[in-house]
Amino acid sequence: MSRLSGPALRLTVLIGESDRWHHRPLYSEIVHRARAAGLAGASVFRGIEGFGASSLVHTTRLLSLSEDLPVAVVIVDEEGRVRAFLPRLDGLVAEGLVLLDRCEVVTYAGRGRAPDGPRQDGLEPGGPGAAE
Repeated sequence: MSRLSGPALRLTVLIGESDRWHHRPLYSEIVHRARAAGLAGASVFRGIEGFGASSLVHTTRLLSLSEDLPVAVVIVDEEGRVRAFLPRLDGLVAEGLVLLDRCEVVTYAGRGRAPDGPRQDGLEPGGPGAAE
């Protein structure tokens, strides 16, 4: 895991939950491409209500529209790495919104390790059973 701190760039891709790429959820394709590109991380957030360029409101309150709720895929990494990833989105997002905004990373820590501290499972980095 690389150490990420300080200035960074946040990529947010707003799409519909039912959007697909070759029979796979589009949000899943974006996450897997981000991982393959070696980016620091990606998260998917499901919205409860929203509308986009079509002005059609999608909400959990209407059964007929609850199948296409808004989804946000959020990726944060160093600016150059995020910008280098943008071409991998070409052709994927037919309907939606792609945003870039500057941010600052305060804490970036993986599971099994307290920020700037020892592993929470008691193992030493690089020792037997250490997973990195």
